[in-house]
Amino acid sequence: MQLGLINSAWAQAGRETAWGLQKTKELGFDSVDIFADPLDLTIQERRLLRTECERLDLPVVSLCCVATGLIDFNPSVQRFHLERTSQFLEMAYELSAKNVLLVLGEYIWNQEVIPPEEQWGTGVEQCRRLGDFAAELGLQIALELEPFPLSLVNDVSSMVRFLDDVDHPAVAANIDVSHLHLSKVAPEELRKLKGRAIHVHISDCDGRKHGDLPPGRGVVNFEPYLREIKDLGIDGAVSIELEYAPEPDKIEEWVAEAYAATDRLLRGAGLRG
Repeated sequence: MQLGLINSAWAQAGRETAWGLQKTKELGFDSVDIFADPLDLTIQERRLLRTECERLDLPVVSLCCVATGLIDFNPSVQRFHLERTSQFLEMAYELSAKNVLLVLGEYIWNQEVIPPEEQWGTGVEQCRRLGDFAAELGLQIALELEPFPLSLVNDVSSMVRFLDDVDHPAVAANIDVSHLHLSKVAPEELRKLKGRAIHVHISDCDGRKHGDLPPGRGVVNFEPYLREIKDLGIDGAVSIELEYAPEPDKIEEWVAEAYAATDRLLRGAGLRG
């Protein structure tokens, strides 16, 4: 599998996008995931992403899209986020990416007032529509598993149930190793995603809250998860997801540490030659 980096790791640097892409290539990453909202980008910035990645031979695998409004109870909000996510798919097509990583929302009001099955059904219907558009573009949707109690999809069982209900070949699963640990999902549970997972995120955490640390900085036991991921035979990338470094002026060292640690883990698991 390719070893990638979500480019938001460079946000603290306060430098231009091209600088972050250049550093990503210099460190040895095979690919990059883009965390940028098409509604916030100028046409020049969108072209820059494409031309720089082509120049650097740094393929874009995934675009990260947080669209919690897809399951809002207001139809107008749903429509906006459906259109917004469609624009992520269009930008993914422009960048020759493989998928859009989609983060759905959470049940509101402690699953009271609005029946949780209504929000679930809304999410299913919206993902079917997005799956249709993704398929037209030759893309896929990779659903994120979030480790929070009220997240619509927060463990492997809910992921499988959601994918079963959506029942669309262009809608599949993303695997996030840190999220699995936080959700107390046993590595063996990943076997349920055979043929249904297309992308992987990797990071470490303290075991209590979302952290996105370089592997080795937290408590995650990566090897059992990576063995299961290898057995899934995913034809894609393992992308490092990093939150803010404790010393922003040393962000390059922070990303380099994550690269080196993840490279060792992937090679040890036979996931990177």
